[in-house]
Amino acid sequence: MSLPRAERLNQLLAPLDALLAGEPSGMANLANVAAAIASVSQWHWVGFYLVDPAQDNLVLGPFQGPVACTRLFRGKGVCAQAWETGTTVVVPDVHAFPGHVACSSLSKSEVVLPLVDSSLAVQAVLDIDSAEEDDFTNGEVATLERLTQRLSAQWSEWTW
Repeated sequence: MSLPRAERLNQLLAPLDALLAGEPSGMANLANVAAAIASVSQWHWVGFYLVDPAQDNLVLGPFQGPVACTRLFRGKGVCAQAWETGTTVVVPDVHAFPGHVACSSLSKSEVVLPLVDSSLAVQAVLDIDSAEEDDFTNGEVATLERLTQRLSAQWSEWTW
């Protein structure tokens, strides 16, 4: 019998350090993390949006899933809220979220987690969309937060 998704996500944490060890490219590391999460979760879309300070918006980074919005703007949507507040945002029903940016009509629930650098400035967000409503358990969100904390701890060491 297949392990529950929460357990499969937990099992990603142990090999994560080995996956990232010695690779200085932040983009390569984010690409592998997105692929790893997607491979065990079956969520509709898993990816990163990076802060573009010159444009003061979020730009699409490595992801797994269908074509996505290229840029996301302050004050609009779940990703912007996580970026602006520096906190995890869980949305059980994206259609009930004011200002939700619909990059895919299949998305029904979403979780967005910030990644910070050594100065605690948000540098990116991990965005995960599900085709099911209310599809993120507290345990899954806690595991994803541990994962983004590990990425954040290495952020300033990577090249961009």
